[in-house]
Amino acid sequence: MSKEILDKYPELATEGTATIKQRLEIANPAVVEMALEASLACIKEWGRPVEDITHIVYVSSSEIRLPGGDLYLSSKLGLRNDVGRVMLYFLGCYGGVTGLRVAKDIAENNPGSRVLLTTSETTILGFRPPNKARPYDLVGAALFGDGAAAVIIGSNPIAGQESPFMELNYAVQQFLPGTHNVIDGRLSEEGINFKLGRDLPQKIDENIEEFCKKLTVPAKAELKNFNELFWAVHPGGPAILNKMESTLKLSSDKLECSRRALMDYGNVSSNTIFYVMENMREELKLKKKEGRDEEWGLALAFGPGITFEGILLRSL
Repeated sequence: MSKEILDKYPELATEGTATIKQRLEIANPAVVEMALEASLACIKEWGRPVEDITHIVYVSSSEIRLPGGDLYLSSKLGLRNDVGRVMLYFLGCYGGVTGLRVAKDIAENNPGSRVLLTTSETTILGFRPPNKARPYDLVGAALFGDGAAAVIIGSNPIAGQESPFMELNYAVQQFLPGTHNVIDGRLSEEGINFKLGRDLPQKIDENIEEFCKKLTVPAKAELKNFNELFWAVHPGGPAILNKMESTLKLSSDKLECSRRALMDYGNVSSNTIFYVMENMREELKLKKKEGRDEEWGLALAFGPGITFEGILLRSL
């Protein structure tokens, strides 16, 4: 949201006004433009031609149209017209890790494939004008943000051409029965209205240890406790990180990459896990130089359902 947008669409500041059409006029092109910028930067760093991308996984909870942003982005990037497209809509905060899991499955089952995973989000659909009866809206405005991210995923990297930094080793998704109303989002004429239950951090806290144990099964013989792992956790908010740190008895530095991403960018829904992983990439490089290698780690995110999404990572 900006002054320029409110000047063009003053009705967005009026409570109870049907503005879904205006919001989508803003959001639909905006998320593709952000995804395009992130994808171009990613492809440049990857170093191979755009024609070598065989699949695209597009994640967003911020646009509604047919065809979807996956097609518009593919066209803008100049991808082949037989590129395999997967669109993941309205998963919320765990969408980035779901995208990693789906891209992992595609890459492992299609030898030689290269998957462009891109996420893009804007808060415009959920914007609500200030109201004294809803002071908690200000918390949401301060916590959530706009942004995009992109990564390339494949198997059997080509020596001398590709430089992967992380292996997606094992993935698990699970939902908590009876918690589907804890994170509730409803589309209306005014946009999307979200309600977050106050018990969300507690529900995650009660189930996180068993979920992490399930994820680490492939590496169990090499792990003695959770502090041997590096952690890339979607920072849904400070309370979730604080409870996780306490429950899993993590040292104070283990969630630093998540806290830094939250401080720098806010909660940017599906994008945020990639901002955390970018921080983690730099941290792992530094630790390797200092002789403090960490081989195994976890990428975690939580969202509507309540859904837990996790991947066991291996540093390369």
